[in-house]
Amino acid sequence: MTLVVLRSLFFMVSLGIAVLIFNGEAMQSAPGWVPWLVLITMVGLPIGVIATDMRVRNKDLTVITSIYFGLLIGVFLTYVAVLALSPILASFPDSPVIPWLAPILGMLLCYVSTSLLLQTRDDFRFIIPYVQFARDVRGLRPNVLDASAIIDGRIAELADTGLFQSRFVVPATVMEELQDISDAADKTRRLRGRRGLDILSRLRSTPTIDIEILSSREPLTDTASIESEILELARELGGRVITNDPNLMKIAGVRGVPALNVNDIAVALRPSYVPGDLIDVKIVKPGEEQGQGVGFLDDGTMVVVEHGRDVIGRTIPVSVTSTLQTSAGRLVFARPEMHRA
Repeated sequence: MTLVVLRSLFFMVSLGIAVLIFNGEAMQSAPGWVPWLVLITMVGLPIGVIATDMRVRNKDLTVITSIYFGLLIGVFLTYVAVLALSPILASFPDSPVIPWLAPILGMLLCYVSTSLLLQTRDDFRFIIPYVQFARDVRGLRPNVLDASAIIDGRIAELADTGLFQSRFVVPATVMEELQDISDAADKTRRLRGRRGLDILSRLRSTPTIDIEILSSREPLTDTASIESEILELARELGGRVITNDPNLMKIAGVRGVPALNVNDIAVALRPSYVPGDLIDVKIVKPGEEQGQGVGFLDDGTMVVVEHGRDVIGRTIPVSVTSTLQTSAGRLVFARPEMHRA
């Protein structure tokens, strides 16, 4: 609605300037086609500018300060433009256009500046009376991290690979939670908290990773939980939550906030094996059946090797015979491939 009023005023100002031009002394001696040219120009110009502006979607700043700063910037740009053009305009002292050039430029630049500020309020937030500029998260969907995902540490490895192209956001309460855990009396909790702070420091020091600490715009009540602020911040930013907490995943699902579990990513990235695949595995213990040996791959996948009991403690090449997905994970069955080069 605000943009409709602005565009209407812009059109009316353009018509007003046309009336002033018609009543000017220079127009009295102008050829008969000049008034028509002025009318067509002053009607078509705002229509063209408004149509172009409407085609650019998805823009959004607070209305009063946007208008104020838009007009201020527009007037300043008009002054600079007139100064820059004055040497050229001095060459045409008798031109009827020169007296109206400044109002027309001012109209255009004020409109463009105000419209741009009105439609980009997510880029900056103006706070009166000190005009504080606070940068919001822009670009692709941001990733909001909770304490469990940071402490886990795998998110840093994934970010280093370039998997996440959008920035990371850490809620201020999560930062406070990590600091509280790192100062806990319990040694285990203290080590976990310090690990989380180390991971966070690593993320912030990596030049290819964009990460910042933000708070929710709307202050939450004293009874609100950390999970509530994480979800509220993700909702405000149009982002998604990255966590290792299954309870937070459930709450996010109920509230309709996108969430991603790091454990799910790790499971999805595990390699899949088909019969005939060749892998190297270290046999670490005997299996349940006679002659079997058991080893583990780097991702924790258990490999049951036929006739592997005699080579416990050795790393041997094996050929996959079958796989089995269980509730505890994936099992790979294999046999020794002694003729592998």
